[in-house]
Amino acid sequence: MYIWMYTWDVTRRYSISEARSNLPTIVDQAESGLEIELTRRGKAVAVVVSLRELERLRAERVRFGDAYRRFLKEHPLDEVAVDAGVFESARDRTPGRKVAL
Repeated sequence: MYIWMYTWDVTRRYSISEARSNLPTIVDQAESGLEIELTRRGKAVAVVVSLRELERLRAERVRFGDAYRRFLKEHPLDEVAVDAGVFESARDRTPGRKVAL
């Protein structure tokens, strides 16, 4: 029964009043990896997720510039047959249009 309950397409949306009476079920569902949406007057106001998912979301992320520099250090452009100036024309360096404020 337990496995069937979590593999079957269970409603993952609860009103706040339903959540109060179904908290153990909601916690079990979140712990199994489901995202549970809580609503107030039909509008989503919160989401219950597992601690594992919350820690993943809060984890330190590598900034794009740092990842790109590390990539270039490991894979120089001349080794992957890309000319160094190939991306120079990709950015429009004009000042843009004039705007009257």
